[in-house]
Amino acid sequence: MKIVLVSLFLSSFLFLYFVDIVEGDRQVDERLKALKSLIYNNADTTVKLDSKALKQLIQLSTTGDKQGDDRLKALTSLIYNNAEATVKLDSTALIKLIQLSTKGTFPNRKQRVSFSVYVKSKGLTLRDGQTAIYDGILTNDGNGYDDKTGVFTCPVAGTYMFVVDCLSPKPTWIHIVLNKKVVGSVHISTDNQGVSWQQLSRTVIVKARKGDHVKVANGGKHGVIHIGHYSGFSGTLLY
Repeated sequence: MKIVLVSLFLSSFLFLYFVDIVEGDRQVDERLKALKSLIYNNADTTVKLDSKALKQLIQLSTTGDKQGDDRLKALTSLIYNNAEATVKLDSTALIKLIQLSTKGTFPNRKQRVSFSVYVKSKGLTLRDGQTAIYDGILTNDGNGYDDKTGVFTCPVAGTYMFVVDCLSPKPTWIHIVLNKKVVGSVHISTDNQGVSWQQLSRTVIVKARKGDHVKVANGGKHGVIHIGHYSGFSGTLLY
């Protein structure tokens, strides 16, 4: 039976694998596939891991499954109680360990959610309280934004960042609304001595639950938002 010493390789792989998980890098999937391919394509191979490398793999394997937890605890105990030992796993055992770490790691990764929209068809003239409907979509990852209603529905709970920007004449009063609560506003007063049309922007970071609604609404009697890429509404899930 062929012996493959992969301690150094796997230690480096696991370091990069952990970093990519934290950053949400798509290369995680590719590196995991590469490691699986190494094992599955060498079915008669025994992979020899030192305790340090195996500890790193165990630390990634935080599964929520009780049976998986029990198996990992047993394996953890074996490694940590034999810190100087080299543990030899055949391909079948290592495949099971990889499956546990895959099961434990990937379900905990946050869904990717972001959107960025703008006024495409025609400029918006809004009455008091009316929702601004941005019909031009640049990004809508997670499909949370509805271009028919102008409302973004949070697909998952978390902390979000929202940005509204508009090219508007005075007077203008535009709100970012979370459910029925105003969480941010932009305003041009009639007392402003500047040019008639001005560029406005407001950014907020808020906690939201799954199913919460976020929109841009007019806060005055008469609101105008210019057509084109001057005016938009964006949001993203931060964490």
